[in-house]
Amino acid sequence: MPTDDHPETFHVTTDEQLRAVSNLTRHRIMAALRFEPATITQIAERVGLAKGSSSYHVRLLERAGLIKVVRTRKVRGVTERYYAMAARSIELPDPGEGGPDVLMRHAVADLEASPADGERHVRMAHLRLTDEQFAELGARLNALADEFRELSDPALPDTSLVFALFHPAPVKNSEGEVK
Repeated sequence: MPTDDHPETFHVTTDEQLRAVSNLTRHRIMAALRFEPATITQIAERVGLAKGSSSYHVRLLERAGLIKVVRTRKVRGVTERYYAMAARSIELPDPGEGGPDVLMRHAVADLEASPADGERHVRMAHLRLTDEQFAELGARLNALADEFRELSDPALPDTSLVFALFHPAPVKNSEGEVK
């Protein structure tokens, strides 16, 4: 887990940072570094990459400031670097109109790659809420996620929680009128 000198949130603000987090392989590398630092070799093993590919993606993430070297050690004359997340969480800019949400794309890819025989809780609910109810639900979901993140134990298997609370695009009838 990141040390106390790591900020709580890293705000993605540059195109370089956005390109770095938009790649599914780099997303999985960051996931592998969520709870404990790792070397290039360890990252490659955890993510299922060749060491050279792992090194390439780690360099891009480090250059973008999303991960950083947190310690080094000498092993048979070679300096081994341990990488960790630069912050506990990453906040992406609003994707803008028509732009895909990178986190949701990655979450769906991770869900599709998860073991089919494993336990899952996937649900979609359509609600009709006031603006106040919408804001309250968003705040409660965030608080619940934060509460369970505090309970996270690096010794336990990884669990992903993804939620999206949004107003969908209006549905139009055959005449083009909003329903």
